[in-house]
Amino acid sequence: MFDFTPTEAQQMIADTARQFADRVLAPRAAELDREGGFPRDSLRQAADLGLLGINIPEELGGVEAGAVAYALAVIELAKSCASTTVAITVSNMVAEVVNHFGTEEQRTEHVPKLVAGDYTVGGFALSEAGAGSDPGGMITKAVRTDRGWALNGSKLWITSGTEAGLFIVWARTNEAKGPRGISAFIVPGDIEGLVRGKPEHKMGQCGSPTTPLEFHDVQLPPEALLSEEGKGFRVAMMALDGGRIGISSLALGCGLAATGYAAGYACERTQFGHPIANFQAIQWMLADSATELEAARLLNLRAAYLKQQGKRFTREASIAKLFASEKANTACDRAIQVLGGYGYTKEFPVERNLRDVRVTRIFEGTSEIQRIVISRDIIRRFQKA
Repeated sequence: MFDFTPTEAQQMIADTARQFADRVLAPRAAELDREGGFPRDSLRQAADLGLLGINIPEELGGVEAGAVAYALAVIELAKSCASTTVAITVSNMVAEVVNHFGTEEQRTEHVPKLVAGDYTVGGFALSEAGAGSDPGGMITKAVRTDRGWALNGSKLWITSGTEAGLFIVWARTNEAKGPRGISAFIVPGDIEGLVRGKPEHKMGQCGSPTTPLEFHDVQLPPEALLSEEGKGFRVAMMALDGGRIGISSLALGCGLAATGYAAGYACERTQFGHPIANFQAIQWMLADSATELEAARLLNLRAAYLKQQGKRFTREASIAKLFASEKANTACDRAIQVLGGYGYTKEFPVERNLRDVRVTRIFEGTSEIQRIVISRDIIRRFQKA
């Protein structure tokens, strides 16, 4: 039995996130979208509030509020600014990965700095030109040397790639073992041989620089290896499970913001002598969006609850991410329809909501990949039966 009523601590985290988003993120969101750049000051303030370490132990500087509080906070943040929120979600994911898989030395050295914003944010470097939905196809290599490892290769689609002070980088350490030949490494952002590319010109989330990275004979010490050699694929898959909760939360925030704005607009906008909120066509669009987003919220919280309880949540995270991202996209599209021609202009925020939410069907595993994950679990259960 799941109880989705937030605890006092969870509600406090959500309230903190909402107040921060209203006070800091919302006034800057349109300009950040228009001008691009990076919300460094906003992220520093987020770190000061503990929002870069919501699910990190207190002894490492985190809030230790759990996965449910994290999901609730991300929803509130994304209502105001998806660009800043995605930097927060990825950095939280990096901190959680180092905390979970790192040695005691790695945890104490890096996690407090990620939580405090000393690294600005963390970066997650998994995808490559030929290894997006298939990370097992990566060709970036790390070769053993007398001093540790030599890293060579390139990565694509790195969130906060221009600014992140610490990366987790996946590389092949054994050509013969397929996915079992992949390892994960902790790579400082200022290390010699790391080259950051130019930000991509994207449809949405324009205040979140997404860049390629290149590694030219980057020399890493032995202690840069995260977890064990050959265990990198497992690290990545477990990280993505948690990351999908964050992205479903982000999508929800965008969808809820657009639907709320559309409802308010419908109450003010008059046609044929009546507010358009009186017309059934508008009412049904709002009702459908509210219903679908509420269902997505419950799926999101179920996945977060299972993670928090230490139970298996791979299938539930994929279901939550698939449903939330698809329905939030639909909700944002409906919001534009409610506003009519005004919704298509940059004068109103719903067009930004639609552009920002569109990528949630792609990153942390496309909707098609989520369907594969879900269907494999269903088939495996029936095969065992």
